[in-house]
Amino acid sequence: MAAKSLPPPLLYADTERSPDALYFGRVGVPDAFLAFGLRGKKYAVVSALEFGRVKKTSDFDVVLPLENYVKRARELWPQRTIGPAEVIFLVAKDHKQTRFTVPEDFPAGIYDKLFELGLDLEIAAGALFPEREIKTPTEIAAIREGNRLSALGFAAAEKVLRASKISGRQLLHRGQPVTSESLKFAIEVAILAAGGVSSHTIVAGGDQACDPHERGSGPIRPHELIIIDIFPRVTATGYHGDMTRTFLRGRASDAQRALVAAVRDAQLAALKKIRSGANGRDVHAQCVEVFDSRGYETKRSSTGSVGFFHGTGHGLGLAVHEPPRMSGAIDYTLLKGSVVTVEPGLYYPGLGACRIEDVVQVTDRAPKFLSSYPYDWELC
Repeated sequence: MAAKSLPPPLLYADTERSPDALYFGRVGVPDAFLAFGLRGKKYAVVSALEFGRVKKTSDFDVVLPLENYVKRARELWPQRTIGPAEVIFLVAKDHKQTRFTVPEDFPAGIYDKLFELGLDLEIAAGALFPEREIKTPTEIAAIREGNRLSALGFAAAEKVLRASKISGRQLLHRGQPVTSESLKFAIEVAILAAGGVSSHTIVAGGDQACDPHERGSGPIRPHELIIIDIFPRVTATGYHGDMTRTFLRGRASDAQRALVAAVRDAQLAALKKIRSGANGRDVHAQCVEVFDSRGYETKRSSTGSVGFFHGTGHGLGLAVHEPPRMSGAIDYTLLKGSVVTVEPGLYYPGLGACRIEDVVQVTDRAPKFLSSYPYDWELC
């Protein structure tokens, strides 16, 4: 029996928040706009503000002026407040199309109005564009560039840490305390100067780093582990890098060294398992096995979790988190050409935390690295 054919795709989104919209049209549009596919062509409906640029620089085959549809809608529904639903309905009517497939995050209010107007919208079961998972050579180059920016950020932070002076419980750089904020500023300025934007950068030291998505605030202390997670967006392409390194300025304890060694060995074990056809759950299990063998127990309680309590990795591209996934929660077969992060971590308040993250492309053999930065972490 032949597989059910899905209706053509329909999007109403801006490209800042919708990777699908950017992927479909390959042009940045900061305000929500209508885009759809039909009979092998890509269509966009945009305002005069965007019309010329989108027509010249995008992948859309047909670009239509929004104002024409708004005018028609006002004439057709003089008592109605005209919005995106009315425009979409008229565009669909012009193209004799009554059915579309929309993504799971399609605006609910617009969906409801279109239903009332008689348009049949089917919500995609999973990704609207599953082909996004397999990266082209151009996309791979863009992700490499994102990780080059991440590496520049690490270099900027490491430069400050190495130049800092230990004064009791403080790190001082040019006479001022080193803080999460000052390191993030150095990182983000370096990336901005190189053509990217690093938002929500994580620089978390000591027990703050034991919450994996804690961005960090306040003083960075000597002799404490510092997690730095940088996931910039390349301004020219919209693709991301995503790398994490753990540092310590001062002298590490034996327990800290053992923690970092376990995380690095878990990452290496996971990398050996990654290839096309592998199950992401099995990759994750390799990390768990390393940690279990060294006595790093994972515990979950009503007050939080300790140990290794997140997934080993996720897809990377126009979104920081996208398919595939590598965790203990789901089965996910890795496909040749997909891109994943590999980021095991351990988190123990009182001792500190370590996470090491790189990005690789899945192949039939050993994965291909798309990120590069040294693993030297103890900055004496």
